[in-house]
Amino acid sequence: MLRKKYLISILVMLMALIIVACNNDEPATSDSNEQEGTSDNEGATEIDTTPVTYTYFNATAGVDLETNTTRIGKELEEKTGVNFRTEHLVGDLNTRIGVMVAGGEYPDVIVPDAAIDTLLDSGAFIPLNDLLEEHGQNLLEMYSDYLDMITHDDGNIYYLPFGPTINEYVPAPNIDQGAFWIQRGILKEAGFPKLKTLDEYFELIEDYAADNPQIDGMNTIPFTGLTYDWRFFAFSNTPNHLAGYPNDGEVMIDMETHEATVYANSEHTKRYLQKLNELNAKGLLDREMFVANYDEYLAKLSSGRVLGFFDYGWQFGDARNALRDAGNPDREYMALPIVFDESIDDQYLDPPAFTQNRGIGITVNAENPERIVQFWNELITEEMQRKVMWGYEDEHYSVEDDGSFYRTPEQIQLTENQDHREEVGMRTFEWSWPRVNGTFSDGNPVEPGRQPAVAQASYTEGDREYLEAYDIETFAQLFTPPHERPWFPAWSANIEQGSAVQIFEERTDELKRRHYARIVLADPSDFEAEWEDFLTEYSKHDVEAYEEFFTDVAQSRVDGEW
Repeated sequence: MLRKKYLISILVMLMALIIVACNNDEPATSDSNEQEGTSDNEGATEIDTTPVTYTYFNATAGVDLETNTTRIGKELEEKTGVNFRTEHLVGDLNTRIGVMVAGGEYPDVIVPDAAIDTLLDSGAFIPLNDLLEEHGQNLLEMYSDYLDMITHDDGNIYYLPFGPTINEYVPAPNIDQGAFWIQRGILKEAGFPKLKTLDEYFELIEDYAADNPQIDGMNTIPFTGLTYDWRFFAFSNTPNHLAGYPNDGEVMIDMETHEATVYANSEHTKRYLQKLNELNAKGLLDREMFVANYDEYLAKLSSGRVLGFFDYGWQFGDARNALRDAGNPDREYMALPIVFDESIDDQYLDPPAFTQNRGIGITVNAENPERIVQFWNELITEEMQRKVMWGYEDEHYSVEDDGSFYRTPEQIQLTENQDHREEVGMRTFEWSWPRVNGTFSDGNPVEPGRQPAVAQASYTEGDREYLEAYDIETFAQLFTPPHERPWFPAWSANIEQGSAVQIFEERTDELKRRHYARIVLADPSDFEAEWEDFLTEYSKHDVEAYEEFFTDVAQSRVDGEW
């Protein structure tokens, strides 16, 4: 294992230093990495700072730029000589990655998101073991508790996942995961009702839509959803959450037996699709829901005419920012822990977890890959991570006498300006690069939004109106705390390309995309026939093998084997 190799290499270096010292009759000295979480990397191989630019591809949406055009990126370039020319996905993920694999031509660094197994199986990524030992001591320190999880069966580390928790886990005060969202003004007009069930949620939206067929001169969209490309999971996962389960992917894991069960063919899914079918028959469903791309989806949310939808909070941050900038707090959205029935406890909030099947890797096309690792190694120091997450002291945050970080109203306003965040580099490096989660060595949360004082100070008058109406201090308090799930998330298991499990996922995903739209948009009199047609096609695939695989994953992780 890499952990053993790392320890052995340290012992060898120490022995060499002792021998040299004895030969020279001089005392030996050895630098060590003792800083909590990250180090200053003293004693490492001297870094070549000759300017060099590498190419970086991110399989999610974002702003293309050169990292040295940001303040943080410029600092990193001055320390390492390294700059990155970034490119983000436009169009279909599988098509773009497929072209790379077919031609064998890759950018120097790739963040492939859901296509990571495809790149692994194509041999696109180089092993990082030796590079980390020689040039990435800070990285090894950061991942020290996770080395077994990120080491593959052949003993190699091919990519670095994002956000391992160091020191202490800090829960989020706001919702960045799954939820049913509703325009806040609808809740205000109805007297701030406490909604729990799906029927209550849709009844309120239907009543509001009847009284408000247009918003700001645009036709109201009572309910929509995200179904584009790999983001289709935001639609297909919904029945699982309504039934009281967190996002373990395409399976529900039993809390006691740890057995995995698919739910695409379950009564939960049928019940949800039938509700959408009813909405469609009433003209309450966005008819472009199954054909709109991601940008079109965000544009609809940003317009303020969508009343409700299900999604994961991290997927529509730009739309939320646009609505806030528009200055009408009642058009902003509030997350609700909606379930099928009163008897169900919601489990939308993620338990503490580490997702090891997403990350950043160096490809076979990269020259002098050690320089990329040196850049990452500098990026992960506490000094740089504070700048990435909090900004620059006295400009973006201040420090109390007891050492705790806080932000003034002016600093909050500055750091909410997305153009400014991009200029500084906070937006560029806050995800999709090696980074930490949890707390720094001084106890401050890595993410400012998880600092109670910052969360409270960040709430607008409009936010506080709704917090007070529901007698809560943070929006996450509407949700039930997560149950402990040692295997979570099951979907993070690496799946071999060409395996029965991978083929099942690929083919049933295509099946769901095709049939779910037909089921939802069908005439209500045809719903049962369309559903049965889907079940017939779904049953042709090896459900048992798929469930067995994830049962083994869950049980192995419960036993401490990742």
